[in-house]
Amino acid sequence: MKLWTSALQLCRRALVFLPIILAGCAPTEPEADIVIANGAEPESLDPAILTGQPDGRPAAAMFEGLTRLNPVDSTPQPGLAERWDISDDGLTNVFYLRTNAFWSTGEPITADDFVYSWRRVVDPATASDYSGLLFYVENGEEIATGKIKDLTKLGVRALGPRTLEVKLVSPTAFFLDICAFRTLGVVPQKTIEKYGDRWIMAKPLPVSGSYLLESWRIRDKIRLRKNPLYWDAANIQNEIVDFLPIDNAMAALNLYETRQVDIVWDKNLVPNELMDVLTNRADCHRFDNLGTYFVRFNLTRKPFDDVRVRRALSLVIDKKRIIERILRGRERAAYSMTPPGTANYDPPQGLGYDPPLARKLLEEAGYKDGMGFRQFDYFFNSGKMHEQIAIELQEMWKKELGITMYLRQTEWKVYLAQQSALEYDTTRSSWIGDYNDANTFLDMFMSNNGNNRTGWKNERYDQLIREANSLTDKQKRAAKLREAETLLVRDEVPILPIFFYQSIHFWRSNEIRGIHFNILDEHPVHAIGKSKPGKS
Repeated sequence: MKLWTSALQLCRRALVFLPIILAGCAPTEPEADIVIANGAEPESLDPAILTGQPDGRPAAAMFEGLTRLNPVDSTPQPGLAERWDISDDGLTNVFYLRTNAFWSTGEPITADDFVYSWRRVVDPATASDYSGLLFYVENGEEIATGKIKDLTKLGVRALGPRTLEVKLVSPTAFFLDICAFRTLGVVPQKTIEKYGDRWIMAKPLPVSGSYLLESWRIRDKIRLRKNPLYWDAANIQNEIVDFLPIDNAMAALNLYETRQVDIVWDKNLVPNELMDVLTNRADCHRFDNLGTYFVRFNLTRKPFDDVRVRRALSLVIDKKRIIERILRGRERAAYSMTPPGTANYDPPQGLGYDPPLARKLLEEAGYKDGMGFRQFDYFFNSGKMHEQIAIELQEMWKKELGITMYLRQTEWKVYLAQQSALEYDTTRSSWIGDYNDANTFLDMFMSNNGNNRTGWKNERYDQLIREANSLTDKQKRAAKLREAETLLVRDEVPILPIFFYQSIHFWRSNEIRGIHFNILDEHPVHAIGKSKPGKS
């Protein structure tokens, strides 16, 4: 403990002078009320395009949907829609927008704005990985996959300036949760049509959420300022919030220790080598969430198109060893994609640890003792933990199967782009549930879902997911989903689950309020406040 504490103090002293040196070079600007270490530099702040948490946090503060997440338990509550009606058959939802819902530039937010925003998500030209969220809406999947060219066929229409009708394919119990997700936030049509792909940098930028985008300086920060025209502006806790793009754990920790950062809420921003010391501190907050760390196989490349190869690669991974060596034993080994604790669902058991069976399968596939198996890559984004896990996988595959994997690391934006384009052999992945339902972990592996990113297509899997989501009986629905997930993690294996996440946050309880331990690990910025040091 003394060794790591000394290392921490040394790094802290080294970095504390950096902002002092830089201060003389930068123009004076007001201090932020809250500063958040936000992980990697965002790929985009466009709700229809973004995919990662570093992108989604500031974007969610800027663009709101029909519903928004309750900061305490992450359940959907009224957002820009103050109320809604759902038909007896569950197929028609009518939303009533607030009379005080305005763009930050003063124009009213209308039902037509939502129609445009949702059509934009399913438009193939947008290339939204999250277009699958609207597959539950009438003709959403057909439009996104090009079977229907007419965007007006999407089952959403304005019945009046503040009344929106949504027609669903089948009753969808989690549809209100989907409406709270950032992808379905309302965006400004005129601005997008005027500026195209660069619309997010327009001045002024009309936003629909609690915060305005004041500035986005690459590799410096995203600065948000309170939106005075937001319908719930009276309850916004801070005037200015800064999101810092930091993907180095030691740098994040030092900024936090020197009070230049108020909140660190990414596990990747906590140095693993200091974990045993840090997690015993009062300002460390740990809780389970709905998140899974896993590996994707690219089925469009040989030899990963052979299920025997994928099963063999999976069967030699000692997940408990990874957890004990790298994660200090705090996470749970994952044998399913869906985490335990997901509402109304008990996931199936996937593949375990069985090296003899793995070697037998690899031999059956024509690669006895790894002979003839080409060298392949493991693709991952920056981060010490990701690198350490990659090395463990590399050693296990070499030792047990005689095959050689090399590491390919890159920055966040390139990582997301190449993963979506299937420019990899195997790749590290993670998924944090968008809502508390097994579907958020399972529907992304349907053949036409933009978040699939494996090249795997299975008609039976697609059918089971669709059948499950048409059922209102919870037990029957869970049985269908379990059958589908068995295909995913035991029979076909386009993915290899490694562990289930546990959230680890750092913030001082006597200074920060409004962060609650919820299973989605979602913490709306408008609800987070800060007291002066030493005061509750």
